[in-house]
Amino acid sequence: MASDPIKAAFSVEGAGPPLFLIHGIGASRHSWDGLVARLKPHFRCISFDLRGHGRSPLPSPPYTLEDLVQDLEALRAELGIERAHFAGHSLGGMIGPAYARRYPQRVLSLGLYSTAAFRTAEDSAKVRGVVRAMRTQGIAPVLETLKERWFTPEFAARCPQVIERRMQQVVDTDPTVFLNVFDLYAETEMGPWLREISHRCLVLTGENDGGCSPRLNRQIAAALPVSRLVVLPRLRHAILLEAPEQVAVPVLDFLLQDA
Repeated sequence: MASDPIKAAFSVEGAGPPLFLIHGIGASRHSWDGLVARLKPHFRCISFDLRGHGRSPLPSPPYTLEDLVQDLEALRAELGIERAHFAGHSLGGMIGPAYARRYPQRVLSLGLYSTAAFRTAEDSAKVRGVVRAMRTQGIAPVLETLKERWFTPEFAARCPQVIERRMQQVVDTDPTVFLNVFDLYAETEMGPWLREISHRCLVLTGENDGGCSPRLNRQIAAALPVSRLVVLPRLRHAILLEAPEQVAVPVLDFLLQDA
């Protein structure tokens, strides 16, 4: 049973058809800043902090995927928006489809960026292993593993300050919240119901994203009745921070078809 929705902290930039942007684990709405700068000439971009993240309220965990869906619906209702485009990254790429399944009449299109479904037993064991390591060793000692999963070595050498900020963001997130939402990411399996999503979908991931690989995203795209798959060369998981200019090209091409 879902808890009461929160009143999320949010930002609105640009003008045009509304576009809700849903961030991932231990991040904030500012993950989208680089992409919003490129989308806001065409769209009203609404980014927000998930519960327990950024400046949003921190109700006591555990949180469920349904809690996160209802928080998004509460924000849509607060803003008085009847229908919108929705896009999410990582865990956000699971919240968006779950929202579309629950409220199909509110959705114009859907973006699933750097997310996962159809994990094999080996895939699931790897992501659960990361969560288990964080529970036993603490979150901070596992940050190096996360950094290597999220960013390319070239970007790490070129922009260490961006990575430092992202790692500090993880450290600053309440550890109970961080582990709770990481559990949601590890345990959510969209495969059985993705075929129910009838909206136009953009499925997008990095070529070298180990946890949200092109292999898994090809299966996601195949399961969705109306989808387009884009694999961004060389990138790992943190596509929004590392390469918003590359992400913007297919995102704009996809969204402007409906604008």
